[in-house]
Amino acid sequence: MTEYPDKLRQLLEDFRWMTDRAERAEYLIELADRLQPVPEHIATRPYPSENHVDYCESDAYVWAEDREDGTLQFYFAVENPQGLSARAIAAILDETLSGQPLEQVAHVPDDIVLDIFGRNIAMGKGQGLMGIVARVRAAAQQRLAARQVPRDRE
Repeated sequence: MTEYPDKLRQLLEDFRWMTDRAERAEYLIELADRLQPVPEHIATRPYPSENHVDYCESDAYVWAEDREDGTLQFYFAVENPQGLSARAIAAILDETLSGQPLEQVAHVPDDIVLDIFGRNIAMGKGQGLMGIVARVRAAAQQRLAARQVPRDRE
């Protein structure tokens, strides 16, 4: 298994043991309800298009804010009130990847969506949720690349 941040690894293990679809759905709803609104110092509506997640049916947005410890704090908005799955993955990514080592966040694969929602997720929905994961991973990769530039000039 890829070396995931501890919180994400634990959550994926929790989902691995959930074989009952109703139990999984109930847990996803609980997670979706924990999604926090985007603070005004990050963004206000209408949200900028550069933060919009392509192909997400739930009209999702992702932001990454630098933290003093060198990690990132992630923020999400899901504008479709019916976007339960997008709200759930956003809450999961916030709770498990914010404040985690960038080297680990930069390698989180898209297919954690399949581990969380199951292999039978609709293709369109899965693609949108993977787009949210890709946005988070890209933010970590960009910060790591920016740190490499000064070393490359030495």
